[in-house]
Amino acid sequence: MRINQSKRSSRSIPAFTVLGTVVLLGMLVLQGCQKHHEPNLNAVDLQLIAEDFVSPIQVVTTHHSERLYVVDQVGKVWVVDGNGYKRPTPLLDLSSKLVTLNPAYDERGLLGIALHEDFKTNGRLFVYYQAPPRAGGPVPGASWNNLSRISEFTVSLETQRADMNSERIILEWDDPQSNHNGGTLVFGLDDFLYISIGDGGRANDTGPGHVDDWYLINGGGNAQNIEANFLGKILRIDVDGGTPYSIPASNPFVGKPGRDEIFAFGFRNPYRMSFDMGGEHQLIVADAGQVLREEVNVLSKGGNYGWNIKEGKGCFSTADSSKELASCPSVDDRGKAFIDPVLELNNWQNPQGGKATTIIGGYVYRGNEIKSWQGKYVFGSFSQTPTTPNGELFIARPEGSSWSYDEVSLKSNSDDIGYYLRGFGQDDDGEIYVTVSSTPGPQGTTGKVFKLIATTDEK
Repeated sequence: MRINQSKRSSRSIPAFTVLGTVVLLGMLVLQGCQKHHEPNLNAVDLQLIAEDFVSPIQVVTTHHSERLYVVDQVGKVWVVDGNGYKRPTPLLDLSSKLVTLNPAYDERGLLGIALHEDFKTNGRLFVYYQAPPRAGGPVPGASWNNLSRISEFTVSLETQRADMNSERIILEWDDPQSNHNGGTLVFGLDDFLYISIGDGGRANDTGPGHVDDWYLINGGGNAQNIEANFLGKILRIDVDGGTPYSIPASNPFVGKPGRDEIFAFGFRNPYRMSFDMGGEHQLIVADAGQVLREEVNVLSKGGNYGWNIKEGKGCFSTADSSKELASCPSVDDRGKAFIDPVLELNNWQNPQGGKATTIIGGYVYRGNEIKSWQGKYVFGSFSQTPTTPNGELFIARPEGSSWSYDEVSLKSNSDDIGYYLRGFGQDDDGEIYVTVSSTPGPQGTTGKVFKLIATTDEK
């Protein structure tokens, strides 16, 4: 989701001036955040915008337009107009290019899109999807699971259809397992493209396709090794500065050990991330945990977010992931301190109690409909158990280094949202959308897009 262009200063803003300094970590209090006004937790509801999707996972908007672009995991991008009309033909159909998905549950597919800043004039659309695997494998006798790909397509602005022959591959990498793919593409104020990538799958960041790192107590892993691959990282590239891209000179590992594309690392599965439209324009990353904790992080250039040395703020154990180690390093092999999450949410398997199968990152609310939510971070959980469609919504106060949060009670269903929560979206006005379905996997047509709206209690 691009930042509202009306709030951008200019294209000449130096690369990542608002996100790439140590000072940022001390500026978590958002400008415009109403610190003395608590959010009304039960004065909102979901308004149906569009339905009959398979597995909608993202909503993207063009700037200053009521048109919504809904990303369906099965490979299609649908256009929904301001009246809720879903066009019968998708803007983009990648279904024939995808690896075969498991209808019961799958973390692969079309995972995210981003529209170029000048999309309304150049039609440039960027996508992240999993294609069938290439020959070979991570070790002798094993095969790759899939090929992850970042591509660019050109959309005809007259027909609102992508030219399937226009695909230009930006990046590719081999994935050893089917899960932990990350999947967010988002442009920053610096006009660079940020890409969130998971650790390669399986548990613990170990197994075939997971390289060794510097921490010998735990096995693995990709997330801590900044030279071997892109897995467990967030990348930053310039899609306007080269063919197929160039490296921003201010990226943290340019001229140093480490892949030049890497902007931050130490993630397990950063499925969703977003820039705040206001305040300090922080890049907020939700990272899925394994057994104990889910987490939310504020991104800092070159930052190491700990996986698989840490899960949340605790010391992770690959020997028994249900128990924390008594101690672990506080710095990495370069002497850099791990950056702790600003928010933790207990996983449903946590022995101390919890009910989130996985965290779903959202957005900082910058709309006008729900006034008490202004400046608060809205996120959720996929479900409370793997087999029940009962995802939950939460709202956090982005203040200090440890954010407090509460569960949101909808007017129509105070216990949960009544669906599996798959993703979020944010429009140019700062209002937030929610994508859901009734099945845990990419099958059926129960997928829906809702908008978060105020009830009479809020108005």
